[in-house]
Amino acid sequence: MKKITIQVKGMHCKSCEMLIIDTLEEQEGVKNIEVSHNKGTVIIFFDEKRTSENQLKLIIKNEGYEVY
Repeated sequence: MKKITIQVKGMHCKSCEMLIIDTLEEQEGVKNIEVSHNKGTVIIFFDEKRTSENQLKLIIKNEGYEVY
């Protein structure tokens, strides 16, 4: 199990948080997600054998947010 913290720009409210959570939950291997629009962070616990950090970042980018 791996834990990563991704800085995300463009989240403004709880709806943004829920959109990211709902989208990431669909990805195989994702175990837990913590999102804070106030802090601009997404913390993800995932199985490295089933998905990758790059794939998770791409999912967030595809929802229209900047990832750094």
